[in-house]
Amino acid sequence: MPTLLIVHHTPSPNVQAMFEAVVEGATTDEIEGVDVVRKPALAATPSDVLAADGYLLGTTANLGYMSGALKHFFDQIYYPCLDATRTRPYGLYIHGNNDTTGAIHGIESITTGLAWTKAADHVTSTGEVSKQDLEACWNLGATMAANLMTG
Repeated sequence: MPTLLIVHHTPSPNVQAMFEAVVEGATTDEIEGVDVVRKPALAATPSDVLAADGYLLGTTANLGYMSGALKHFFDQIYYPCLDATRTRPYGLYIHGNNDTTGAIHGIESITTGLAWTKAADHVTSTGEVSKQDLEACWNLGATMAANLMTG
């Protein structure tokens, strides 16, 4: 059974709402045969990454960069997973108070180094999370899981 690993840092109500929408999309009744594993960024390990077939990353944008928790995740898994996870698909949802550009650039630099494949458009939100943002997160979760379901 394919596994979708959701690695998240959810310190605020806005990012928590985005996370919940992603999980709802990934676990909707139309998705069958995909194991959806949720791990906080500070708890996710190289073993979790190696056991997964695709990744959904969720973070805040802090001071122009990804959260320290997501950066710590990447620091822990980079070399142990570098060769074994090449070309695996990933998606990203991110929230910032006013800008997410630097955080997205940092994440894309690392995922490019890992040779992960961007499987869906990033969901970015600034300020208060809107209904459209939550729908986009739901669609992101559903798209990632459906892609793994169909192989």
